[in-house]
Amino acid sequence: MKIAVPKETKPFERRVALTPDVVKSLQKAGFTCLIETGAGEASYFSDEKYHDAGAGIAPTAQAAFADADVILKVNAPTEEDVAAMKEGSIVISYLYAYTIPEVVAALNKKKITAFSMDAVPRISRAQKMDALSSQANLAGYKAVILGANALGKIFPLLMTAAGTITPARTLVFGVGVAGLQAIATAKRLGAVVEATDVRAETKEQVESLGGRFLQVEGAEGVKVEGGYAKEVSADYLEKQQALIKDRIKEADLAITTALVIGKKAPVLITEDMVKSMKTGSVIVDMAVESGGNCELSEFGKTVVKHGVTIIGEANMPSLLPVNASELYAKNISTLLLHLATKDGFKWEMEEEITQGSLITHNGELVHGFTKEILARK
Repeated sequence: MKIAVPKETKPFERRVALTPDVVKSLQKAGFTCLIETGAGEASYFSDEKYHDAGAGIAPTAQAAFADADVILKVNAPTEEDVAAMKEGSIVISYLYAYTIPEVVAALNKKKITAFSMDAVPRISRAQKMDALSSQANLAGYKAVILGANALGKIFPLLMTAAGTITPARTLVFGVGVAGLQAIATAKRLGAVVEATDVRAETKEQVESLGGRFLQVEGAEGVKVEGGYAKEVSADYLEKQQALIKDRIKEADLAITTALVIGKKAPVLITEDMVKSMKTGSVIVDMAVESGGNCELSEFGKTVVKHGVTIIGEANMPSLLPVNASELYAKNISTLLLHLATKDGFKWEMEEEITQGSLITHNGELVHGFTKEILARK
C-alpha cells in the first residue's frame, strides 16, 4: 500500500505525521511512503532524512495524494485536500469530525474512509495509539514552562544572604494527562501546587505528585465515561468557582485544561477572578482552542489584562515539534498497523478500536457519537 504524508497547513502547526525513523519501519513492513517536500522542516526533519529512510519526495500535496491508498495527517484534511484525494482512499488524522460537517460531506461524496486519532478508544490495548494522551503530556509540560517564563519570579524556595524567596504558587484546573504533567513539572521546578477536578478519584493522583487537591462538595456525583468527565451542572460550576475564588487570589500561575467533548470549554476563571489575582501573575489557558477556560483569554495571543498575563497559545504540542512529531508518528503508525497490512485493510468492523475510530466509510457517516452531535446542530 502507498502512504502519503503532506505538509501541514493549519496555522500554528509545526508537527508532521511521520518521522524518518517511523517511515523506515513502515517501509520495512512493506508499505511505500511518499512525503511532500518540506513536510518535516518545521519539525527539523529534512527531505534528505526522509529520502535516506526510503521515502519518495513529492513536489506538492496534490502529487502525494494522487496515487495514495492511505493519507496520514496531523490535522483534519480541508475540502481542497479531499478533492485531490483518490476516490475510495483512506485518511487517518485528527478529525474532531463533529466540528467539520462540510469536510465529512466531502469525504462521503468521494467515498473516502476516515479514521480519527481523537476517537481512538482509551483502553489498555490502544495506549500506543493514544495521540490525545501523548500530545497532552507534552502540552502540560510546556504550559508550565511558558508560565514560568512569563512570571516575574522564580518557582522554588531560595534562601540567600540577601533574604529568603518564597516558592511560587501554581493552581491547576483539570487533572487529566495535561494537568498531571503540569503538576509534576511545577513541583519539579519547586512550586507549591494545588489542583482541582470534577472527578473525585483524581485526588490520589494529585497527592501522589506532591500537590494539594481542592475538593468540590458533590464531586462524587459527577459521571465519567471512557475516562472523560461528562458536562457538569451549572450548580456544580458555581460551587467550584466558590472554592477556587480565594485560592486563585494567592496563585502566581494558574493553568487551565478543562474540556467537554463536543461542547465549548467551560469558563472557570471569570473576569472578576482575574481582577482578584496578584499583579504580575500568569494564566495559561490550554483550552483556548475550544473557547477558553478563562473569560479573558484570546486565541493565539498573550495579553495582559488587569495586571495579569493571560497566555492563549493555540497549539501547545506544536511548540515541541520534534518530540510531538516523534510521539504522534508512533501513535498513528501503530493504529495503521493495527488496521492494515501492506496488502490492505483488514476491515474488522466489530473490533473495538476499528469501530471506535472509524468515522466515514463507503460514503456514509458511521460514527455514532459524531452522528449524535451533528444531529443536535
